[in-house]
Amino acid sequence: MKPNILISTGGGNAANYTAAIEAAGGRADARYLPAPGLEYDGLVLTGGDDIDPARFGQANCGSRGIDRARDEAELDLLTAFLGTGKPVLAICRGHQVANVWLGGDLVQDLDPSLAPFHGGGEGDRAHPVKAVEGSLLHRLYGPVFSVNSSHHQALGRLGRGLSATAWSEGGLVEAAEHESLPLISVQFHPERMTGADTANGGLIFRAFLDLVRGA
Repeated sequence: MKPNILISTGGGNAANYTAAIEAAGGRADARYLPAPGLEYDGLVLTGGDDIDPARFGQANCGSRGIDRARDEAELDLLTAFLGTGKPVLAICRGHQVANVWLGGDLVQDLDPSLAPFHGGGEGDRAHPVKAVEGSLLHRLYGPVFSVNSSHHQALGRLGRGLSATAWSEGGLVEAAEHESLPLISVQFHPERMTGADTANGGLIFRAFLDLVRGA
């Protein structure tokens, strides 16, 4: 039976996420402001605009497009899914939401010297990352590989139980794993990584569904 995956979106086009889950062997249900449901086996948190910095105890110093209803919904989803051992794949904004949920904070606006390498939220940029030996990404892709980015924020202080497992230039955390929770968290966009200029992002979705099947 195919795993049933909930995809939480910002209300935009979720076709790439849906296609990636289906190509990896799952069923996808993409929704804006979804409530947790017992029918779902796993959760994908997608990219989008910025989290309200009040959620991590900061004044607004460059955050934009804030959707407080989405913030609340996705923090509740993390509690519901991870709290019951159901796996989560957190992508870009989702990577940041997961860190905030665990008590971490964010860099609200990248230094201008780093922003051009990451797209600044204005479109994908391909760039190399380095993975920690033994991490999921190291097992999938090796020690150094290329990913895509389109963001102007990044993880700051890591949340409880999180360890950084991949970095890009300037020391930005590109991936993190949790010491006990079934969480795959990446700053880049594997749903758009076709294997042309970057690694094949489909491997991450297959690894996520393997995690779901084993939960």
